[in-house]
Amino acid sequence: MPYWKLYYHFVWGTKNRLPLLDAMVEPEVYRAIAAKAQALGGFVHAIGGIEDHAHLAVSIPPKLAPAKFVGDVKGNSSHYVNHVIKPDFEFYWQDEYGVLSFGEKNLPAVVRYIRNQKKHHAEGTLIPAMERMNE
Repeated sequence: MPYWKLYYHFVWGTKNRLPLLDAMVEPEVYRAIAAKAQALGGFVHAIGGIEDHAHLAVSIPPKLAPAKFVGDVKGNSSHYVNHVIKPDFEFYWQDEYGVLSFGEKNLPAVVRYIRNQKKHHAEGTLIPAMERMNE
């Protein structure tokens, strides 16, 4: 087995940036994201977001392409919401996403940023590069 330390920050939005991550759906979506990430061999460092988007700090093995990973996580979590939670609306993610790689020394700061998403958005203390989902 190869040695690896790879850290990624992913961010993606709900379809049309609708505020679908309400108090009922948000924790369930995060559980589904974490479960799928772990099933793919990833290690979740943090998940957070607000009503219209989610952030994920994760380590994934080098055999797994980031694009494949995020596609599987997004697809699995939206399927889980629509078929298990069954809210009174259809839940989908937008196609776009942002991904940044970072070093181990930045992990605590990235985790803090993700866990405090609601506060950052409320106070306007966002880091623009960590919020980008498309060009």
